[in-house]
Amino acid sequence: MTILVTGATGRVGRHLVQQLVARGAPVRALVRDPANADLPAGVEIVQGDLLDLPALRAAFDGVRTLFLLNAVAGDEFTQALIALNVAREAGVERLVYLSVMHADRWVNVPHFAVKSGAERMIEQTGFGATILRPAYFMDNEHMIKEAILGYGVYPMPIGGTGLAMIDARDIAEIAAVELIRRHEAPGKLPTEIFNLVGPETLTGFGVADIWSDVLGRPIAYGGDDPNGFEQNLAQLMPGWMAYEMRLMAERYVSDGMRPEPGDVERLTALLGRPLHTYRAFATEIAAAATPA
Repeated sequence: MTILVTGATGRVGRHLVQQLVARGAPVRALVRDPANADLPAGVEIVQGDLLDLPALRAAFDGVRTLFLLNAVAGDEFTQALIALNVAREAGVERLVYLSVMHADRWVNVPHFAVKSGAERMIEQTGFGATILRPAYFMDNEHMIKEAILGYGVYPMPIGGTGLAMIDARDIAEIAAVELIRRHEAPGKLPTEIFNLVGPETLTGFGVADIWSDVLGRPIAYGGDDPNGFEQNLAQLMPGWMAYEMRLMAERYVSDGMRPEPGDVERLTALLGRPLHTYRAFATEIAAAATPA
């Protein structure tokens, strides 16, 4: 029996597959393009996606445990529900689902509402699941690093309430630990929900100060107004998606994503090491951009 990983070539999925392989777990990956998957040796690859029913059914043959990740897309909810239904048909009861922090509260943001709906299906249809609810990904900064490095501005409108940003490597390792725990358990385990947060809660001005220290020159915070943010994103992605990112940024500003008591300690104990810091992540980006 094996572990099926969806989203295996993405920011979290690629790290997750590596973590599972390093731990000796049997891994199967559902990917759209096997020729460009570039996954570790020993990973079984099935070509397809979450709307390709024949491929999806084939991918679930012999699977005990599922890692389900849905990227933001116009049909994200359909993908999630089809994958969960096909998993049930295949007899899969063990699941790690990548949701998002405040999925049950920020329901005006489409992909948060999608994940809230998927969580409800998981809870009501008999899965034994770990539901992972990450806060803001540090890795999102790769999309805006040119503005930081080239123009001296941190452009993400994240506000002053604070976000407990988390590194995708930490998300992946936590997911790997939970997948193996469920996979190797003698039976289905109860459902649990984990908030995935970083070791510190950061504001827009605080992040700009970190970049100023790392780069040795002033980096300004671009402010909380999401209008320019949406306009810039609309040059890189469909307009509906840019608007959705704007809605999310508005909730960052108004509500923040702060950890609950005990979240950081729980994750540190699970990993057996400290969580990655934002300063270390920014230092890596800066080092990679510096000519040798």
